[in-house]
Amino acid sequence: MGAGKTAVGQALATRLEVPFLDSDEEIVRAANMSIAEIFERDGEAFFRDRETEVIGRLLDGPRAILSTGGGAFMAERNRTMISDRGVSLLLRADLELLWNRVKHKDTRPLLRTPDPKATLTEIYEARVPVYELADVAVDAHPDYTIAQMTEAVIEVLKTRPDVLEEIPA
Repeated sequence: MGAGKTAVGQALATRLEVPFLDSDEEIVRAANMSIAEIFERDGEAFFRDRETEVIGRLLDGPRAILSTGGGAFMAERNRTMISDRGVSLLLRADLELLWNRVKHKDTRPLLRTPDPKATLTEIYEARVPVYELADVAVDAHPDYTIAQMTEAVIEVLKTRPDVLEEIPA
């Protein structure tokens, strides 16, 4: 969370002239409630099952940029599905960069704790080893603009001609 999945994903989709899809937004739309409300009412396990269903449906659609929630990649079933049908990309960001981006937001249900930075640290330390299993990665830098990060992603995707055949001018 806070790595730039949505901002970079939207810019990348625009640059590649494909739709931008967000699995969290699709879940919210289908449930007609926020992710925080789903977590509170039905629990994380229920949410994760719906998340896998939505990711599968979106991957079966036309070519697009798909942003998933931060926890989606933790499930092996999701990692396999994403790699089998496309390419998984890690936007690699250090903990301080992520904290600076999320500390003033109240839309992160997993950070609604007495010590949100400690919670983020625990999540980060648990997830980074799994995130490193992504097919490709791009390092995020605090001074990168969205456009610069998007170009860095394109350069990495060029190494995967099975995924990125050509780049619109």
